[in-house]
Amino acid sequence: MTKASFQLYSARNFQPFADVFATLAAAGYGEVEGFGFIYEGMSDGELSALRADLDRNGLTMPTGHFSIDILESNPTRAIEIARALGFESAYCPWLPPEHRPTTAKGWFALGQRLEKAGAPLVAAGLDFGWHNHDFEFFPLEDGSTAQEQIFSGGPSLSWEADIAWIVRGGADPFEWIERMGHRITSVHVKDIAPSGQNADEDGWADVGSGIVPWAKLMPALKATPARHFIMEHDNPNDLQRFATRSIAAFQSF
Repeated sequence: MTKASFQLYSARNFQPFADVFATLAAAGYGEVEGFGFIYEGMSDGELSALRADLDRNGLTMPTGHFSIDILESNPTRAIEIARALGFESAYCPWLPPEHRPTTAKGWFALGQRLEKAGAPLVAAGLDFGWHNHDFEFFPLEDGSTAQEQIFSGGPSLSWEADIAWIVRGGADPFEWIERMGHRITSVHVKDIAPSGQNADEDGWADVGSGIVPWAKLMPALKATPARHFIMEHDNPNDLQRFATRSIAAFQSF
């Protein structure tokens, strides 16, 4: 059985994290994925306390997100954080709209920038890559996509594939898994509510209750190098419901 992880961004509104970890452990999770807001500003003592909280609940944090800011301005600290928390893989997850390129050339340059920013982490033994949203799949002026250009500019970048965002971007996840599956080292497992439903949760759904064909996708994803399958919901209104329903559905795929 593939071990399920949980993206802690999904629990940002259900603090404290010490309680979140207990809820996730009780639901059957063995892993969590961190995001920069949690730990990028932590002291060494705070990182040790966070690791102790994870250990007490039988959880590991093999994957995590870092902002491009810390990757470029203080890669040494990013590596220290990753080691303190036990990362195997780190991903840059986001650029705010005002900082996103608008041309194929610009996205190619971003891939080069990410390759350079991640080089110290790779040299330290970490897997490093990019986490997608929807905007990477919108056609550019030359007919290519930002995702293609990022990967062309960053030939060694891994990919944390967020399948639901691929769908929201109007692309075919099966096609992308076939084309770029060799880069996938982690997967975000989340679901999209049927049209008109779950407006109070931004149109997202518990895994297995939406329109993303997870039962068909999982065999294709398990054939990639993906090592971590991470449950996520960008705005759940009930943490325990989302956590328990999603892991149950995931384990049935």
